[in-house]
Amino acid sequence: MKLVVLGAGAIGGFLGARLARAGVDVTLIARGPHLKAMKESGIRVVDAGGDWTVPVDATDDFAAMRDADTVFVTLKAHSLPAVADRMAANLGPETVVVSAQNGIPWWYFQRHGGELEGTHLETVDPGGVVARAIDPGRVVGCVVYPATSLVSPGVIRHVEGERFSIGELDGSQSMRCLELSRILGSVGLKAPVQPRIRAELWLKLLGNAVFNPLSALTRASLGDIARSPLVANVVRSAMEEADAVARRVGVEVPVAIDQRIRGAARVGDHKTSMLQDLEAGRPMEIDAVTGSVVELGDRLGVPVPHLRTLYSSVKLLQETSIG
Repeated sequence: MKLVVLGAGAIGGFLGARLARAGVDVTLIARGPHLKAMKESGIRVVDAGGDWTVPVDATDDFAAMRDADTVFVTLKAHSLPAVADRMAANLGPETVVVSAQNGIPWWYFQRHGGELEGTHLETVDPGGVVARAIDPGRVVGCVVYPATSLVSPGVIRHVEGERFSIGELDGSQSMRCLELSRILGSVGLKAPVQPRIRAELWLKLLGNAVFNPLSALTRASLGDIARSPLVANVVRSAMEEADAVARRVGVEVPVAIDQRIRGAARVGDHKTSMLQDLEAGRPMEIDAVTGSVVELGDRLGVPVPHLRTLYSSVKLLQETSIG
């Protein structure tokens, strides 16, 4: 099986490095200094198991996807609309698209069923560009758990986590998911096939929608926020709002809020991806991660005052610090 990772930054680069180290046929699509470093020296991964480097096949050419069996899309959510048409034009007839973005993804209400089937969120997919470009029949959902950071071009720090949960959008069991699970498992990653991938998505989003903007606003690590009595009420109240939105769309988040906060505390001194982007002067995933929950709450009549405050504050932060 030939795999491609589109958007091989911290998460995609980590995934690609693990696959390449095990001899899997994988190509990484990236750009800029990071791409140059990968082409010249491979990817260096620093983790608890040591410090290792692996040569990788890296390019900026989307044509690399044309004969791929599976494309893992690890681009930041806000980067996808601009390349969706180009990506779609380079997919083979049977290419599977594994969506591994944070937040509520563009496909959330595709192959969903019920009253919300086909619902479009402007914060996630402005103008519906991605939904029009990518056939939902191609898509496999993915919830990403590793905590990683791009230390410098070609160098990735892996803090913890090895799970990439996957699942069909309609909850069916499929051979393609089983095969992807087998391949990821063979390289030492965990890839359980989930019949209710949206429930697991909300489990992660419950934290991301709150911790990510708070980290950008305070410059605090995940562990610092989770353990701080100063923001404890904000964290809990905002998580309760996200949980209420999830329940309104029919999802019972399988872990209690207290457990979710304790889990974040255990990650410790790790900067969220949103804080990493802020410090690097890159656009943050504000809309997909927090704005999407606010938009969905407004649409469904679920009050989200704490989430709205976090969302509007970090949007202003981006405008004034990045432009």
